[in-house]
Amino acid sequence: MSVSFCYRYRGFILLLTFLIYTCYHLSRKPISVVKSQLHRNCTGLENPNNNSNSTTWCNWAPFDQENYKELLGGVDDAFLIAYAVGMFISGIFGERLSIRYYLFAGMLLSGIFTALFGLGYYWNIHQLWYYVLVQIFNGLAQTTGWPSVVTCVGNWFGKGKRGFIMGIWNSHTSVGNILGSLIAGIWVNSAWGLSFIVPGIIIAVIGVINFLFLIENPEDVDCTPPQHHNAPVEEVATSADSHCAERDCGIEDAGCSKESNEKPGAISFLGALRIPGVVEFSLCLLFAKLVSYTFLFWLPLYIVNVAHFGPKEAGDLSTLFDVGGIIGGILAGIISDYTNGRATTCCVMLIVAAPMLFLYNSVGQNGIGSSVVMLIICGALVNGPYALITTAVSADLGTHKSLRGNAKALSTVTAIIDGTGSIGAALGPLLAGLISPTGWNNVFYMLISADILACLFLSRLVYKEIQAWRGSENRNRGYKEI
Repeated sequence: MSVSFCYRYRGFILLLTFLIYTCYHLSRKPISVVKSQLHRNCTGLENPNNNSNSTTWCNWAPFDQENYKELLGGVDDAFLIAYAVGMFISGIFGERLSIRYYLFAGMLLSGIFTALFGLGYYWNIHQLWYYVLVQIFNGLAQTTGWPSVVTCVGNWFGKGKRGFIMGIWNSHTSVGNILGSLIAGIWVNSAWGLSFIVPGIIIAVIGVINFLFLIENPEDVDCTPPQHHNAPVEEVATSADSHCAERDCGIEDAGCSKESNEKPGAISFLGALRIPGVVEFSLCLLFAKLVSYTFLFWLPLYIVNVAHFGPKEAGDLSTLFDVGGIIGGILAGIISDYTNGRATTCCVMLIVAAPMLFLYNSVGQNGIGSSVVMLIICGALVNGPYALITTAVSADLGTHKSLRGNAKALSTVTAIIDGTGSIGAALGPLLAGLISPTGWNNVFYMLISADILACLFLSRLVYKEIQAWRGSENRNRGYKEI
C-alpha cells in the first residue's frame, strides 16, 4: 500500500483511539459531579412534597447520613480497587486476545454499568450495596481500555517524537473529564440519573464504532510497521544479541528469544518487571495518580464546600483543572523529547506542583480569577507527569531494546505501570473521604506529601539521565577538540 494511505491510516487510528479513551474517562466523571447533589445543604430549602417524614426529598439515601463523605469515598474505592486489581489481569488478556473484540466487550459493559448507576435514581434504589456492586463491575470493565489503546498506538507509531505525539494524544483523558463534567452538569440538578445514563450510552455506541473500524496492526492493511527505536537496526540487533548472550534467554527473561526468526510470544509478569525503569516509574505513578484521581473524584465537592458554588457551577469550574492537564501533558511530552529525560521532566513538574497545591488551597478560592488561574496551573503540573508516564514512558519501556521488537510485551508493561498507579488512584479518594471531615487543609497536605514521594522514586533514574547528559557533553567537547 502507498505511503500516503499508510499515513492516513495512522492518523485515523490516532483519532479513533483518542475517541475511545475519551469515552472511558467521560463515563467515569459523572460521580464526582453528582456527589454534591446526593448530599446537599438542605437548610432553607422547602420540601416540595410537604412530607416531613421523607428523608430523600433533599438528600439521596443512603448518602443522607453524617458520614456521607466516607460512604461516597467507599463508592469511589469500589470502582478504583476493582480497576487496580483488574488492570494487572487485563494486560495479560490484552496480549492474547484481539484488541478490537476486547475493547468492544469492555466498552459495552462499561456503558451498561455506568447506566445502571443512573438507573438507581429512576428505580428509587437507596441500598449502598447496589451502588458499590455496580462500581465494582464497572471498574473491572474499564480495565479493558488503557492497555488496548496504548498497544494499538504502539503498533502504529515509532519512537521518534513519541513524547510530543502521545502528549497530544493523551489529552483524551482531560477531554473526557471535561465532557463528562459538562454532560453530567446538564441534569445534575433535575434528574441526576441521566448524568450517568447518557455517558453510558455514548461509550457503548463508540464501542460499536470501534468494533467496525479499528485496525490493530499496520500489517493488516499492508502497511510497514514502524521502527521502535531511533538507533539503526543493526545497532539494536547487536545490543539485543549481546543482552541475550549475557544470560539465559527465554520468555521469562524480559522477552529475549534465542532464535532470531522465532515469533516472539507474550511476556510474563516477572519478565516485564525486569525491564529497567518499570518498577521506578510504576511506584512514581502510584503517588502521582493518587493526586490526580483525588482531584478527579473530589474537586467539585471541594469547590462547593469551600467556594460555595452550586453543583453545576462547581462541575463546570472543575473542568479547568483538566484544561491545565491538556497543556501539562503536551508540555511534558515536548520537553522530554527535547531533553531525552523522561524521569527528570516528571520529577521537576512534581516538585513544582507541591507548592502550587498549597497556594491553591490557601488563596485559590479568594476570587474567580485566582481560582481559574490556579486550577489551570495545578492541573498542568499534576497531570503532566501522570500523562507522560502512562503514554510515552509506558510505550518506551514496552518496546525496550531487550525485548527485541516483541510488541506483545507492550500490553503487559502498560498494565503493570497503570495497574500500580491505579492502587494510588484508589487510595487517594479513600484517604480524601476519611481525612476531609477533619478539614480540607489536611487533604492538601496529604496530596503534597504524595507528590514529593512520587519524585523520590524517580531519583535514581534522574541521576542516570544527568550522567548521560554529562557523558554526551564530554563526547561533544572531545569531537570539537579533534
